[in-house]
Amino acid sequence: MQTTENTILITGGTSGIGRALAEAFYDRGNKVIVAGRRRSNLEEIMTKCPGIVGLPLDLGCPYSLARLKADVHTRFPDLNVLIANAGISRPEDVTADHWDSTDTEAIINTNILGVVRTTAAFLPLLKKQPNSTIMATGSALAFMPLASFPTYCASKAFVHSWLTALRHQLRHIPVEILELSPPYVQTELTGAQQAGDPRAMPLSDYIRQVMHMLEQHDHPRGEILLERDYARRWAERDGTYDTLFVAMNPN
Repeated sequence: MQTTENTILITGGTSGIGRALAEAFYDRGNKVIVAGRRRSNLEEIMTKCPGIVGLPLDLGCPYSLARLKADVHTRFPDLNVLIANAGISRPEDVTADHWDSTDTEAIINTNILGVVRTTAAFLPLLKKQPNSTIMATGSALAFMPLASFPTYCASKAFVHSWLTALRHQLRHIPVEILELSPPYVQTELTGAQQAGDPRAMPLSDYIRQVMHMLEQHDHPRGEILLERDYARRWAERDGTYDTLFVAMNPN
């Protein structure tokens, strides 16, 4: 993926990793469109970065993506990069008497169907460009689940498998497929406490490493994965899966 001279659409682009990527690409002179649910956040990022275009998108609304698709196809026919970053994460305790599938279905709708539907909406446009990229946000937890977040981890396993198949199908079409697999980063994905958790990687450090890897085309198999997560990524291959699983999910 080239890191300059792009027209980039980032879903979930008003906070966390999405916003940090939007600002990093904007600073490199790209045309950046961010899509998100909260209009106040859209206004905030457009005020800070006057060249960024903010458009509303609620993946829970069946008409919202259709409106975004029509708007982007009309106003930005040169779109060549889609970053499907919108996602949610919620803990689930299936042992609780009050547990039901509400959070499960919300995660599936955003993290799985949201990625698929967004890709379907913009892939025809991306195919028309000479250098296009689809990047979706996965997680290192796709390879080693945190049991207290069962559906979130499973949704990221889906993203990994789906992108692998998509990459193979598009191998003769100039659309690069990348998977961004962040570690535990200081964002508000699971709540405000995560943003200040000293165990989490500072967001600015993570984005700096991601942009360097993109600039150096350092993403074997299309995976943008930090070295700190290699142990989880290759645990089954290395015979360390059971040990790591217990370490992450103590009894």
